[in-house]
Amino acid sequence: MRPFTLRPFATIAACLMGTAMLLSSPHAAAQGTVNALCSTDAGWCEAAATAFTRETGIKVLQAHKGTGEIGAQLRAEAANPKTDIWWGGTGDPFLQAAEQGLLDAYRPAYINDLHEWSVRQYALSQNMVGGFYTSAIGFGFNTDLLKKKKLHEPKCWADLVKPEYKGEIEISHPASSGTAYTVIAGLVQQMGEDAAFDYLKKLHRNVTSYTRSGQAQAPNVAKGEVAIGVSFIFGFERWRFDKFPVKTAAPCEGTSYEVGGIALVKGARNKENAKRYYDWLMSPAGQSIGAKVGSLQTPANKTFKPDARIASMADVKLIKYDFEKYGKAAERKRLIDRWTREVESQPK
Repeated sequence: MRPFTLRPFATIAACLMGTAMLLSSPHAAAQGTVNALCSTDAGWCEAAATAFTRETGIKVLQAHKGTGEIGAQLRAEAANPKTDIWWGGTGDPFLQAAEQGLLDAYRPAYINDLHEWSVRQYALSQNMVGGFYTSAIGFGFNTDLLKKKKLHEPKCWADLVKPEYKGEIEISHPASSGTAYTVIAGLVQQMGEDAAFDYLKKLHRNVTSYTRSGQAQAPNVAKGEVAIGVSFIFGFERWRFDKFPVKTAAPCEGTSYEVGGIALVKGARNKENAKRYYDWLMSPAGQSIGAKVGSLQTPANKTFKPDARIASMADVKLIKYDFEKYGKAAERKRLIDRWTREVESQPK
């Protein structure tokens, strides 16, 4: 823009008018920050924050943590919230945070651009939680390791409790990982609670470690640190496409699935910027970031063509997951407490 000089007769009112016009410009309106917590793959978290800042000028101050950790953090900060928006990661902890009054309602104007499973989350939570993406629970395994150890590729839940897999399986810890809670809640719905816990006790004997995050299994399997991982299938697919010796399987008996969450935090200090980040994350621009960095979940926005590497769930036998019941804080606590008491405490 060319420099200019105000004429002597310019008034204070003219100056104020010019200032108001400047502040109303898109660039000026975009200044400021947004405090975010992200629970999906770290690469997606980082790439999204960078792209949004580049496009809007809004600085994203963002941390990457598991959904269980974030739920605990939001409860601890409830009287003085330090977070504006939380996105990515399994939806159950989001629904629990909504139930506990930690989130703000927001029903976006573009609701018709979203898949039905995404819209359903708004209805379940009085518009406090949106569905961000979806993916199914399954197995990822290192084919080289299995061949070396002369082990069959697992295809069913029943396979994982066979004695030959002792010390070969890795899964996340349900106290910190929404992924592990989705596994437990799914098995309870699928088998019945007592039968599911009997199964989990048998599985425990074969588990080599419980990781803090459900995102650890895919790289650990790909790099040969463990033979089999139980997590969301999409996480293993990235490594398969990158030519690592990784294959995946959806359990033959049926499996649970996630609808990843997105929500505004109640009492947000930067609410308008949080809404802008939310809307951008749900737009084709934000939703497409995942696949660009190897996160191959099915995106919520249906108005653009998703990456061809994202696997269809049409052939996956999905259970009828009760998000309303198993999204309750009391139910989550009860199941995790029972798992800690009856499963984690058992010797291997």
